[in-house]
Order: sequence, then structure tokens, then C-alpha cells
Amino acid sequence: MARRQDSVPLRQLLPNLVTIIGLCAGLTSIRHILLAQYDMAVILIAIAAVMDALDGLIARRLDAASTFGAEIDSLSDFLCFGVAPALLVYQFALADVHGVGWVFVLVYAVCACLRLARFNINRDVVLPETTRPHFVGVPAPGAAVLALLPVLLFKQGFTIARDAPVLCGVYIGLIGLMMVSHIATPSSKAIKIPHDKAVWVLIGVAVIVGLAVTRFWLLTALLGVVYLLVICWSVWRHLRGMRP
Repeated sequence: MARRQDSVPLRQLLPNLVTIIGLCAGLTSIRHILLAQYDMAVILIAIAAVMDALDGLIARRLDAASTFGAEIDSLSDFLCFGVAPALLVYQFALADVHGVGWVFVLVYAVCACLRLARFNINRDVVLPETTRPHFVGVPAPGAAVLALLPVLLFKQGFTIARDAPVLCGVYIGLIGLMMVSHIATPSSKAIKIPHDKAVWVLIGVAVIVGLAVTRFWLLTALLGVVYLLVICWSVWRHLRGMRP
């Protein structure tokens, strides 16, 4: 007589379902890259980033975190934030750089893979209580935002991605190296909002939502520039020997 299999509550699968939605968005973005539909590809990568933020949040809230889910999440991150952005930038700006552009793309993608492998190994490492939560290196979703910044700036009239493709390639390679660096970069878990400032955060969210609906490309370019400045600040702190 066959043994009856144990059932799994739907809530345990919900984080994995969200991860799969993000993975499908990343895969579909590659399809649009191959069709030279770059705007839609960027939007799908952004959707994958939202899903990546949600799956971890849902897993924690529902107490549904699992090793299986964490591995799926890392594999999805590699495709959505390692492979897809690299291919998009290559097709958009680097394809005509006589093979050199592909070298920079390989550096970025390989560094994304190495970073996620390192993250998996160190997932359960507990930081000292005196250390603020932070990332070691640039996280994969953040690296995708930085990698896509030349494309986002192009939408605002800054044509450096097309006018100086080698410089764009070097930039992509540096972003890849930042992923595997040991530079402490900010984590949202370290952000504390004073009670008397909470209302301004809510108003800021309303502004962001409004821009996302009316001026999506301007919003994404601004967010990319702000995050680039944050990373530059982190590099400066690292060079000064300042601890997180």
C-alpha cells in the first residue's frame, strides 16, 4: 500500500510562488532584450526586483522560510539581476565594441554568480550586536540598478552609453567587482525612522508612486543616481577605514 504523502500548507509555498513570478519576469525580460524592446525589458527587471523584495518579507511574516526557498531565490537573482541586466546593456551599448564589450559583460555576470554563492555560504552568519546590519559588497538587485543606469540616463537624454561604449563597459565591469568586494554597503534593515519623521516618509512614498505612474524613467534614473552616490560614499568610508 502506497504511503500517503504529507500535505504542505499553501502559505508555506507562497514565498516560492512570488520568487517564481520574479523568475518568470526576468526570463521574459531576456525575450524582450532579444527583440530589442529595451523599455519592456527594464520594466520586467524592475518587477523582478519588487518580487525579490516581497518573497523574503512574506517568508518572514508567515514563518515560511526554508533552505529550498533560499536556493530558488539565489538562482532567480542570478538570472534576473546577473544575466538579464548584463545582456540588456550588451545589446543596448556594447555589441559593436568588437568583442571587448562581451568581456565586461562576462565579468559582471560571473561576479554576480560568485556573490550569490558567497551569500549562500554566509547566510546564517550572525553579526555582532554592536555591528549595524549591512551588506558585504553591492547586493545583486542593487547592482542591477547600477548596471542599468547608463540605459536609464539615455532615456533622459544622456547618451554616454552610445557615445562612449568602452567607458560604459568599464563601468559595468566595476559594478561587477563591487559585488564581490568586501566593502560594507547600506542595508534597509539598518534604517531607523524617528516617530516625528514618519509622516514625511509616507509623503515620500506617495511622491514615488506618483512618479512611477507618470514619470517612470525619470524616477528610475533618479533612484539609480542616488544609489550610485550611496555606494560611492560606502567606498569612501571603506578607504578611510571606517567601520559600518
